Amino acid sequence: MEKNVMIGTESAAREIFGVADMNRKLLEKKFGVKIGLGADGIRVKGPEKRTEQAARLIEKLARLRNEGMALDPDELRDYLRDRLQEAGRKSVVSGAGRDGGTHEQGIAVPSLRKRQVLPQTDGQKDYLRAMEKHDVVFSLGPAGTGKTYLAVAKAVNYLAGKKVRRIILARPAIEAGESLGFLPGDVPAKLGPYVRPLYDALYDMMDAPMIENYLETGTIEIAPLAYMRGRTLNNAFVILDEAQNCTSEQLKMFLTRLGFDSKTVITGDMTQSDLPGGKPTGLIEAIKILKPISGIRFVHLTKKDVVRHPLIQKIIQAYEDFYRETDL
Repeated sequence: MEKNVMIGTESAAREIFGVADMNRKLLEKKFGVKIGLGADGIRVKGPEKRTEQAARLIEKLARLRNEGMALDPDELRDYLRDRLQEAGRKSVVSGAGRDGGTHEQGIAVPSLRKRQVLPQTDGQKDYLRAMEKHDVVFSLGPAGTGKTYLAVAKAVNYLAGKKVRRIILARPAIEAGESLGFLPGDVPAKLGPYVRPLYDALYDMMDAPMIENYLETGTIEIAPLAYMRGRTLNNAFVILDEAQNCTSEQLKMFLTRLGFDSKTVITGDMTQSDLPGGKPTGLIEAIKILKPISGIRFVHLTKKDVVRHPLIQKIIQAYEDFYRETDL
């Protein structure tokens, strides 16, 4: 079946296609259709049901564009992903997820921007379930698997639902192989460069004025790991990011801060430690020591859970192969 979606101009169609046609490619992959420029708009060709579904989604995107929505590539990819996930949950599109399964409505995380953050893989589904059921969760895996993003999404969800009173974001102030020198300003200003991934996730889910207000009132707190000693964190969702850069002493200190009605998520990639002098990461020790405790959950994400650029999976695999062959 072939269907033509009236768009208006070729430039409008290319805007919907996205940078380097990333959005078009995503639609083609998820719906199993071919999409191109037609005489009067965008042409969709494939099995009847999937062609109709892809065409309807393109029509929605065209309306959003006409209403003034800026089709920023990242925002549009999020929108496409959310719509495709909804289609998968209704079993309209066979194999809506990259892993070949359908997605589950019960673990969607609504953000304060009325959007939904949805798991893309079985590993991410398991991660969200773990955060729901356990008070302490370790999320371990390579870059791009959603360790930080999903933790922040869950924290925002808990804050919006009044399940916690505040969000606390912590990260070791370890530089990734290069010295930044003296950083001026107060504690949040000094720590800002280190917690930028956490900020990026927050701004993707909440409006800037709300974030600034929460930071001023302490509802969202940036807590340098070194300043956590002696505190008890009650009624909070606490995230420790980049935990592979914690020493054994730091990680033990952090884990014993957990108070009543709180959740703690520790994220880390054990292949990317920046501790000086080859010092062993406390994360490996913590896994060995804490694994027998039933109330603590360890979620191991892999390159199959990477949801960034498709080349990331290949890069991770290449490094794994190299270290295996050279026995480094």
